[in-house]
Amino acid sequence: MTQDGRLEYLINALLVDPACAYAIGGPIDIPPSRDDRRHLLRALMNVRMPEQASEEFLAIQDAYLKERLAERGVTRVSALPFTEDGMAVWRGDITTLDADAIVNAANSQMLGCFVPNHRCIDNAIHTYAGIQLRLACKRIMDEQGHEEPTGAAKLTPGFNLPAVHVLQTVGPIVPTGIPSAHDRELLASCYRSCLELGAAHDLRSVAFCCISTGEFRYPNREAAQVAINTVRAFKSEQPNHSQMKVIFNVFKPVDEQIYRDLLASR
Repeated sequence: MTQDGRLEYLINALLVDPACAYAIGGPIDIPPSRDDRRHLLRALMNVRMPEQASEEFLAIQDAYLKERLAERGVTRVSALPFTEDGMAVWRGDITTLDADAIVNAANSQMLGCFVPNHRCIDNAIHTYAGIQLRLACKRIMDEQGHEEPTGAAKLTPGFNLPAVHVLQTVGPIVPTGIPSAHDRELLASCYRSCLELGAAHDLRSVAFCCISTGEFRYPNREAAQVAINTVRAFKSEQPNHSQMKVIFNVFKPVDEQIYRDLLASR
């Protein structure tokens, strides 16, 4: 099956899914262009409920996502420039990074973003991991029996991502844009919980997104300072895991400069 054939198969399979059909509001015409079809597929994957799919669907989805990853390219952790204490700043798409784990800024339901084609990191990670990730998260949440608390962390497989695992964490929301001491502790707990869980699974590299910035309104520079301070403290307090590589992943040049300035200021 060609890549276009996989794309068409996946769209048609999801269009007959009751939850997907309800979410998109009824029958639609499949667009002719490849880019528009890719957007449609992503939207359908975003709204699909966490349910088991057929082996045929998963095989075709996995082949499709594998080819998409080859098109987008993989970034090797081994090629990144690290500081002497094992930290790096990298601006790029975290879903293309081959770290042992990437960190997802999840919400308390921990089922991924259901907004079609939303540009948040949660949406991107679930899209390129495949529908298996939402189901894996649901199983964790069902077993847990309550919403994921802010500052904790859970580990899931990466499925179709180049990263082996995904660390799911819920950051604090700062409606005023002015974080309190409690907000700072919760944000530090996100980083600490991910590092501790990663260390417990002998992960050699962990890539953090900018937790709680953006829609959660934690100021970028203050969030970066909490991130760096927490990682440094962890490495100092856990000498057995001081060799763990930590990547601070950013999207914008301004955030890249913030991290570089803070790392150099020690």
